[in-house]
Parts: sequence; C-alpha cells; structure tokens
Amino acid sequence: MTLLAVGNGLLFAYIPVQLSESGYPPWMAGAAVTSMAGGGLLACLITGLAVRRVGHARAFGAMTACVILSVLIISLGTFPLLWVGARALYGFAATGLFIISQSWLNDACENEWRGRVIALFYMLYVVAIGCGGFLLRFLPLDDATVPLTSIFFATLALLPVSLTRLATPPPPASITIAVSAVWKISPVGFVGMFAAGGLTMLLQGFAPIYVADAGYSKADVGLMIFLMQFGLLAVQYPLGALSDKMDRRHVLIAAGIIMLLSASLGYSVDPARFIWLVIILAIWTGATESVFSIANAHANDRADPEYYVSLSSTMLVAWSLSALIMPALATSLIPVLGTRVFMLMSVILAALYCLFVIYRVFRREPTPLEHAGHYQQVSAQVPLTSELAAPVSEEDASSPESDMIRNQPGPR
Repeated sequence: MTLLAVGNGLLFAYIPVQLSESGYPPWMAGAAVTSMAGGGLLACLITGLAVRRVGHARAFGAMTACVILSVLIISLGTFPLLWVGARALYGFAATGLFIISQSWLNDACENEWRGRVIALFYMLYVVAIGCGGFLLRFLPLDDATVPLTSIFFATLALLPVSLTRLATPPPPASITIAVSAVWKISPVGFVGMFAAGGLTMLLQGFAPIYVADAGYSKADVGLMIFLMQFGLLAVQYPLGALSDKMDRRHVLIAAGIIMLLSASLGYSVDPARFIWLVIILAIWTGATESVFSIANAHANDRADPEYYVSLSSTMLVAWSLSALIMPALATSLIPVLGTRVFMLMSVILAALYCLFVIYRVFRREPTPLEHAGHYQQVSAQVPLTSELAAPVSEEDASSPESDMIRNQPGPR
C-alpha cells in the first residue's frame, strides 16, 4: 500500500499541472477529483462481494490491475474526459484496496500490537503520498514518464501480496448500513465523518489545482503536496493526545476552529507568498485529519462492541458521500468563483460543524474518561474501511444482536 501511495501522490500532482499546462480550465481537474470519489463510493458496496468470491489476495491483485489500467489510460495522452473516467476507475480500485488491506492487517495482528500496526500503516501511506507528489519535480511532463512511473510502483506493489505465505482472512459477511442507529450512537461522530469526507477531498484534491492555476511549476506543486502531510505531526498528534485527556467534543471544536481560520487565511493570502500558503495548508491538513480520527474515536466511545461493524461501515458511507458531493459542488462553482472556491466551502463546512458540536455539548453529557477508548492515529486520506470486509461467523450473523443492528434504531 505504501508503494501504491507513491504512485497516487504522483498523479495527484501530475493531473492538475498537466491539464493546466495543456490549457484546459481548472474545473476539468476538479471533475477528475469528483469522479475518483464516486468510484470510491461504489467500491464500498462492491468490494466485500469480490472478497467473498475470490478471497483477499486475488481481490487485491484484481484491484491493483484496475489501478494499472486507470493509469495506463492516462498515459495515452492528455484527454480530459478520458482522464475523468480513468480517475473513477482509480477511485474504485484504491478504496477497494483500503478495504482489503486493512481487514487483512486486522486479522493478522494480535490485539496487543494491532493499534501500532494500523497507525504505522496510516503514517506510511500519507508520507508516501507526499513523497510521490515531490517526485514530480524530477520527471518530465512532455511524455508518458509520469504515468509509467506510477504504473511501475503499482506493479511492484503486486509482488509482496502475490508471493506471501501469510494466511488470508476468512470471507467477510454482508455489511450493514444503519444510519438511524449510528445517529443515535453518536451524532457528533456521524456528522464529523461526513464533514471530514468533504473537507479532505476539497483540500487534498483542489489545493494542487489552485496552486497549478496560480502559475506555479510542477516542482512547486509537488513540494506543496509533500509538505502538507507534515501537518499531521504539528497538529493531529497533539490534538489526538489531548482528546484522551478531556471531552473529545471540545477538541473537535478546537480542530474545527483551526480549519476555519486556516481556510480563511488561505483565501486571503497572496498566492505569490508560496511558503506562507504551504504552512497554512499544512496546518489545515493536520486539523482536518484530527476531525476524522477524533470523531471516529468519539463514536467508538459511545458504542457497544456489538455495534462496531455497523458503525464503521455506515460512517464510511457518510465519508464517501460527502467526498463525492463537495468536490462536485466545488467543480461546478469554479467557473463562477474561481479555484479558491474550495476554501470558501471549507470555511462554511468547518463553521457549521463547530456550531453543531457546540450544540451537542449542551445537549448531552460527555463520555466519562474511564469509559473512553484510547485515541488511535488514523488518516482521513485512508478511510476506515476494514469493517467492510471483516469476517463474521454464521453464529454472529444470526444472533439477536445482529438482527437488532439491522432492524432497530440503535442503543439508548
């Protein structure tokens, strides 16, 4: 997955730069971001079926083949409409790979070190995205070198999975989407996941479009993508640790305010002041990642263990819907309001989420610290997908608790 992330980061930087230098309007690159999110939403519904049919290793190989096919289409030349379709295929395959790899890791890890392994998985993936973006500065744009380099990393990623002797997990059970149940478990967590999906795709997808449209070179775009990821160290780690020591909702409000201020500053700062823009985007990235991981932790604090599968799958669908709707809206507004529209949308979304969390603070008592779980470092760029391919025994699937998840509005 780290090798795949290098190729992903490379294309995140390459597509807006190449479309801009070829004279296409910025909304074309926005359409590619939107189609990628649409493909990811489809994968949420289909990947479990594929894994049940052929197993984790073969499904991983098939999804990686789809990644290679999508990049191969991009290597044929600069054809924007074709690229939009290719990115939809990529989004489908990438989300499918998250589902497969996370469920496999969860199954392979013992309880005492599973958290550290998953945290390392997230960190390696996000850093590799930044490294892939940085790699663009060393590659030419006038031929197919960039997409072929991405294909190279995707092909390498097939080797460890194809040659592994590690046993694959048992086939997964059907997923359960229970919006009303999850809403009763944690409105703050559910809405936080919805907000994080839109905010993440707006920031990670449209920041490169904005910088490329401002006239910066491929080297600058790649450097920006690389440095943005270090906001995790500056913001996400401290806020995550703080959320273990106090009401997580108060930390979510702080993260929302940081996002609001960062987006406002990004909108007002002169694009020519590149270093200041990058610092703002890095802080913004860390705050967005914090909302994702802390909202997830808050929801798990509120839920009983038998609801975890339903909780995870429903919140992922909320993340994916927002990740599709917000980029689509931003793409439609670019011709009217320009490429900075993603910053305006982020200000509004962050402000609405802050107000909602403040409202919930006055409506519901905090979770006692002794009953709260431990914060786990996760990333909004690697959605929590493991439960969409999590194995469930026939006994569990037919249990009264499982029926209650499917048919009832959730725990009190």
